[in-house]
Parts: sequence; structure tokens; C-alpha cells
Amino acid sequence: MTERDGLGPEKAPSEVEVFERHREEVLEHAGAEAVGEVGGPDDYLLLAKELVAGYVPGVNILNGCTLTLTEGEVVAIIGPNGAGKSTLIKTIFGLIPVREGGLTLRGSSIRGLAAHSLVERGVGYVPQTQNVFPSLTIEENLQMGAFLRPRSFAARFAVVAELFPLLGERRKAKAGSLSGGERQMVAMGRALMMDPSVLLLDEPTAGLSPIYQEEVFQRVKEVNSTGVSVIMVEQNARRCLQICDRGYVLDQGRNAYTGSGRDLLNDPNVIELYLGTLARD
Repeated sequence: MTERDGLGPEKAPSEVEVFERHREEVLEHAGAEAVGEVGGPDDYLLLAKELVAGYVPGVNILNGCTLTLTEGEVVAIIGPNGAGKSTLIKTIFGLIPVREGGLTLRGSSIRGLAAHSLVERGVGYVPQTQNVFPSLTIEENLQMGAFLRPRSFAARFAVVAELFPLLGERRKAKAGSLSGGERQMVAMGRALMMDPSVLLLDEPTAGLSPIYQEEVFQRVKEVNSTGVSVIMVEQNARRCLQICDRGYVLDQGRNAYTGSGRDLLNDPNVIELYLGTLARD
């Protein structure tokens, strides 16, 4: 307790209040300083620059966040709930309109393009929920992934089944009969049927057991080793930072921190605010 002039004792701030105050101080200096120098569209495979976007008119979820992706990278997006992580992924994939900022793929603007146009240009997307057709077989799910290029189905199925042997072994099984981890393999496999250069993953380990979570992380690395660049929103921040090349910490729709996975794992502020026991997902 502290004494206020003529007003009696003042209650000392709680640990949570101190934490939130520190977090707000960090966000005051977020944005360009958190990202650093960013080049032009031709410098990256994908560039999302100073994006402003939201679901409801007049209400922004993204408040000027920036992300870059180069060939062969795995980039992680972490942060507390409501930070705008999934919104960023959906905005990149054309599911949420960009209000301000730039969005380019291989140097060309993709701002305003519909999702199917992005699929044709080599962008795959795996949503967090409802990412398989449970009444269809594994094979039929993958056929849906190749609907824009049906003649390539057999060749792409062979490639995907090599990455995910279960899909080949159980191709006639209904997706609804699979476990959560197995469904995630189907969802990722379907997104790979169009041979994308960029794969967007939204919380791929959500709701999975630790064993299946680890399998998903290993599969992501295997997919990346085939030449697919990955942007991954993930709730298991520590493990995701261990496998990624670079990471972004979002908070309130803004960049709070960025750096290599190793640097973020060892950053005292990131540990305290986003990886520690007080940081609430």
C-alpha cells in the first residue's frame, strides 16, 4: 500500500496490471521499429506491407502490420488471442479485404484478388476449422484440392502420398472417421494438390494431442524441404519458433517483435510478455 496526498492509502498495482502496463509500453514503440528496414516487392516471394484490415466496416483488426517471406522460409506468426494472427493469414489469402497497405506475390500485386485466383498463382491455405469434407473419402478430398487442374490429380496424389503415407494407404476411408491429427494431414495434403509455392497454415496443431502436434511440426518441415515456403499461425509458440526461420509477434494488429526463431525464443521481453506464464493466449 502507498499513501496518496490526503486520500488515504493507494493500492499497489497487481502483477497482472504491471504486466499489462509493460505490454502497452512495448506497443507504443511497435510498428516500423519492430519490423526494421523493409525492401520492395521484388525483394521477396511475398510481401504484406502496413496492412489495415477488418471484418466489420470501421473496425480494424490489422493496424499496419508488415510481414515478408522469402523463398524456402518457414515464418511463424505468434501472439495472444485477438492479436490479428488469423486475420493476417485470411487477408493474405483474399478472404478479408485490404483497406490500406500493399500485398504482393513475386513482385506483383495480389491485393483484392479472390482466393481461387491466389490458388492458381501458387498460394495454398489450410484453415483452422472445417478444413476437410467429412462425408468424402481421403481421395475425394484431395480431388477437391485439384479441382482447377483435374488432369494433374494422379501425379499430385503420388507426391502428396509420399509426404503423407497415411493418405495413400487409407485413400478410400471417409475423412470423418479420422482422428484430428489425421484430418490435419488430409487438409494439408489437399492444399498441396495444386503444387503451391506458398502454404498458409492457420493454427494447424489446435486441439491436437502433444504427439499429433509434434507430427504436424515434423510434416511442416518435410513440406518445406520440398521447396514450399510456409507462413504458420501457431498457438504452440515455443515449438513453432524452434522450427521456423523467422517469427513475428503480433499484438493488437501490430508488429511487436520480429527476428529469427532462436532470437525470439531468447528475447527477455518476448519471454515475459508472450511466452511466459503471465502471457495469456
